[in-house]
Amino acid sequence: MRMYDVIKKKRDGGELSMREINFFVENYTNGNIPDYQVASLLMAIYFNKMNKRETLDLTKAMINSGETVDLSNIKGIKVDKHSTGGVGDKTTIALGPMVAACGVPFVKMSGRGLGHTGGTLDKLESIKDFKVELSREEFVKNANDINIAICSQTANITPADKKLYSLRDVTATVENISLIAGSIMSKKLAIGSDAIVLDVKVGSGAFMKDLDHALLLAEEMVDIGTGFGRETVALVTNMDEPLGYAVGNSLEVKEAIDTLQGNGPKDFYELCLAIGSKLLVLAKKCSNEVEAREMLMKVVNSGKAYAKLLELVRYQYGDTNYIENPQLLPKANYVVEVKSDVYGYIKSMNAESIGKCALILGAGRETKESQIDLSAGIVLNKKVDDRVEKGDVLAYVHGNDMKKIEEVEKNIRSIIQIGEKNDENKKLVYGEVNKDGTKLL
Repeated sequence: MRMYDVIKKKRDGGELSMREINFFVENYTNGNIPDYQVASLLMAIYFNKMNKRETLDLTKAMINSGETVDLSNIKGIKVDKHSTGGVGDKTTIALGPMVAACGVPFVKMSGRGLGHTGGTLDKLESIKDFKVELSREEFVKNANDINIAICSQTANITPADKKLYSLRDVTATVENISLIAGSIMSKKLAIGSDAIVLDVKVGSGAFMKDLDHALLLAEEMVDIGTGFGRETVALVTNMDEPLGYAVGNSLEVKEAIDTLQGNGPKDFYELCLAIGSKLLVLAKKCSNEVEAREMLMKVVNSGKAYAKLLELVRYQYGDTNYIENPQLLPKANYVVEVKSDVYGYIKSMNAESIGKCALILGAGRETKESQIDLSAGIVLNKKVDDRVEKGDVLAYVHGNDMKKIEEVEKNIRSIIQIGEKNDENKKLVYGEVNKDGTKLL
């Protein structure tokens, strides 16, 4: 078999066989096929697309390029969630303990942030001594002992995806639904959880900017998960504004703690309930979502979910004092108020632009080598549709460099649009995709 023939077949609109897909993935991973040939194939895929069978075969080939994580020694139906990335998305830190407190094993291998979207591991490392690198034995033991384990992915999971993504990134072939879905799902399916809920973000702060493309991505990923024999459900959720109020690592951890103590932002808590109820039903803990929501609210109101977060931190060698007294979390030297000079209603706030402001402050990474300032970030004081009076605080900027803070303060004034009240109320969840089809909400 020649790579030339594989490229030509896809260039001419043909359907690649499983054998051809396995051939190019295996040989590219092993260094036997040069970048320029794979770049040509990626461009052919970009223009001519892949069908469902090709996409599933590509995903399987990427999974088979490296290690898989066997979780069969963990008792019960194991659940996981994945977000396609957003601003202020600290969902795992609150949701995981909520689900675990209901008696369902929540097992997750997470990543770090790059660009304007934050990473769960970076946020957890705001907690002193919290260990994100666990051995397989520690991961399994924690899941069996306390129903929750969150750690970093091993380097040997889906090495083909890492190579292909790096090449896609420099050849303008990232924005293809099959390639995106295969990349995301290969990493999820290499880890042996039994059920997955996908949080597919849509809006200004998301990878998918419009609902149609977000639904297509959700459908593709659910098809892959289902084809792989995993229970998979996707929710398409709003990322036109940041989730909750806090954007930035230690600030988001504090907001997750507040949420587990019953004092979190309404949208963030509601998203945790929406995703969590799906997970409890998939884990057969509850027969329906109404019952599941009640169970989740009960573990929050009783303090059991908060206690589970303390257990998670303790089991992963972190200092629980940082949870019990969040004032110990990394704090910026300066906190500057951004006040409104007009009155009206918040019409919009571009989530990506807010995320980039946090990036300027040091809360994110420009490159993989960038050092993160765990204390930096933005805490919004108003959300879309809120009433604003002249002089009201719109946001608090947390930082350690006054020049950068002044730049961000100026930016936020232009990002947060104030005017007449919006005609339609904003939505948190736009739709659901499962193996039976798509339902708009």
